[in-house]
Amino acid sequence: MKIICIGRNYSDHAKELGNATPEEPVFFCKPDSAVLLRGNPFVIPEWSNAIHYEVELVFRINRLGKHIEEKFAHRYYAEVGLGIDFTARDVQDELKKKSLPWEKAKSFDGSAVISEEFIPLDALPDPKNIRFSLRKNGELVQQGVSSQMVFNPDQLISYVSKYMMWKMGDLLFTGTPSGVGPVAIGDVLEGFLEDRKMFSVRVR
Repeated sequence: MKIICIGRNYSDHAKELGNATPEEPVFFCKPDSAVLLRGNPFVIPEWSNAIHYEVELVFRINRLGKHIEEKFAHRYYAEVGLGIDFTARDVQDELKKKSLPWEKAKSFDGSAVISEEFIPLDALPDPKNIRFSLRKNGELVQQGVSSQMVFNPDQLISYVSKYMMWKMGDLLFTGTPSGVGPVAIGDVLEGFLEDRKMFSVRVR
């Protein structure tokens, strides 16, 4: 299983970090060791002083595909989950200044929260306008709608398939809306897809 993450896929989030909205998708990978095991807390690594939460819709690939045309991309997924792309913002900022890759700030162990449950798209009120949100200690900090993406899932799946083959079980993190911020020891993060709670993670 590989995890493909999309950066800067919501214009408001790009602006809040001082980035331009991209003209084509920006993607990076997380290894399987980045997945936070179910029931485990997220442990702030000792080498960062600015770990930020980023809630994202996650699509699970259900068939093998390479060089997928956009018009056929909808055949490669049928359900959606929710996740957090934890980011060491201080480390990322230093890497960006040096024009270096982001993996050290994005792909560390435990940096990917993935909901245990994935919901069939045909069970949602409107699969083209999927609402999702994140609460920190009970306070709403992020909310988004899938229609606000700069590049929709079909476009992303097609684009990535030019460079990497999709395999069954691969995961696509589709980017985060505005409202990202730091976590501290003792915080509790709860993610919601529509009105359904998808995960609860304690920070330690």
